[in-house]
Amino acid sequence: MNTDIKIAQHLLNVKAVTLSPNQPYTWASGIKSPIYCDNRVTLSYPEVRKDIAHALVEIIRKEYPDVEVIAGTATAGIPQACWVADIMNLPMVYIRSKAKDHGKGNQIEGVIHPGQKMVVIEDLISTGGSVIDACLAAKNEGANVLGVAAIFTYELAKGIVNFNQNNIKLVSLCNYTTLVNVAKETGYISEDDIDTLKKWRKNPSEWIVL
Repeated sequence: MNTDIKIAQHLLNVKAVTLSPNQPYTWASGIKSPIYCDNRVTLSYPEVRKDIAHALVEIIRKEYPDVEVIAGTATAGIPQACWVADIMNLPMVYIRSKAKDHGKGNQIEGVIHPGQKMVVIEDLISTGGSVIDACLAAKNEGANVLGVAAIFTYELAKGIVNFNQNNIKLVSLCNYTTLVNVAKETGYISEDDIDTLKKWRKNPSEWIVL
């Protein structure tokens, strides 16, 4: 079984991802969405989190073979970064959303060295804003950011543009297209739902339920 299909099955089975085309969710941004993803749920399932960690290791070894340090985004990327760094026997740091307003004012917790080759781990990619900010913060601290490894991406056009504009590479274990296909094949959603889900991904800010 392909890794992306296996991860999609995991996310659906433990309800880390839920699909509701007819009764959409409201994101914090106010966007209405037929999908909701909370990969923190996977932390409660040992076999699932192990599979995710090992899959991240595989994709990092393939796409970023020169990596020297693993970074996790606070807070969702931290657990996966810990497990990945442990498996790969690499240093690990985590990156705050903003610098502390006390003490040394750190934004990166842990030790990085100038030019050290870093991969940043994130659990979920929508527009990519937060993880791109984390990458830029790491670059400002002297890290050589090779790119980002994520568990899941919504494949939103805005996110693709943002990564391209900032010249940051993104690889993901699973994506929206694969997850929707797996959901259809397993009977999680009906054939009639597919068109609705595809329309949302093309233009989420203007999508409405008919």
